[in-house]
Amino acid sequence: MNNRINRLTNHDKILKMTQLAILTALIFIMTFTPLGYFRLGIVDITFLMIPVAIGAIITGPVGGLFLGTMFGLSSFFTCFGFSAFGTALFAIDPFFTFIICVIPRMLMGYLVGLLFKALQKIDKTRTISYFVAALSGAVINTALFVLFLVVLFGNNADVLALFQTDTFVGIIVGLITVNALIEAGVSLVVGGAISKALAVYLPKLGNKTEG
Repeated sequence: MNNRINRLTNHDKILKMTQLAILTALIFIMTFTPLGYFRLGIVDITFLMIPVAIGAIITGPVGGLFLGTMFGLSSFFTCFGFSAFGTALFAIDPFFTFIICVIPRMLMGYLVGLLFKALQKIDKTRTISYFVAALSGAVINTALFVLFLVVLFGNNADVLALFQTDTFVGIIVGLITVNALIEAGVSLVVGGAISKALAVYLPKLGNKTEG
């Protein structure tokens, strides 16, 4: 009995590590291909919160934290000439740019994992929680990014000029527009569907492996 429990535990650990490795690779592939970013307006639309949210849902808050960190680091890498907005922020203040890129994404991954765990306790349909958690990835990512940008750069004349505004309110309006709606919609549909499918398939895969 103990040997079987140990085998199951080891299998779960290996499976989780494999999932995180695959999702990490996907994050970096998406970062430097059109799959991850779509230019519309001042700030790029990003879909990188989707693999983070999926990982947070299927592996838990710690997995979400790890993937959020990978998202943040990949986002920071785009500030070296790959993203016009990120490059502009980096030229103004590299340290604050690093904080904006990494910390909100770390928190997003962790919070999505916590939210999903909470929703699972009350979601009798066993479906709604996947889509709500996936949607929250986009919502939390946007909210935290905007918050950090306003706090760290809200009074910077160069940043205000990018948004053609005189106050931080203009920055908020400039960010929470069509971009945020597109990110939320895609995250809801794609993230929710994939995480639900994986939640159904992975236990079956585990049973076949043990059998």
